[in-house]
Amino acid sequence: MTSAIQIQERNWAMLSHLAALTGLVGIPFGNIIGPLIVWLIKKDEFPYVDEQAKESLNFQISMTIYSLISMMLIFIIIGIFCFFGLLIANLALVIIATVKANAGEHFHYPFSIKFI
Repeated sequence: MTSAIQIQERNWAMLSHLAALTGLVGIPFGNIIGPLIVWLIKKDEFPYVDEQAKESLNFQISMTIYSLISMMLIFIIIGIFCFFGLLIANLALVIIATVKANAGEHFHYPFSIKFI
């Protein structure tokens, strides 16, 4: 049986991944700020949230760097394809991570640079 604390921990972990989608709705750097806020608020209370929020934050910082590089490559045309590929990959991986966090599974994003 799952306790209320475990459910709350999973919900916060799930929110740390979902918060990254705020960048897609027009909030500048929302993809970084969202997981950062969740991590700062809950990192000491729940170890699982600490781990998953750091994963989300590292991935979103990495995706921002990759997106900036692809924007520079737009002048060579390949950047357009890279940018949209990154956008689709970001969305898909955030959804997968959210589902895994809700199930209590540990998720590691591919292509993520460890900053934190």
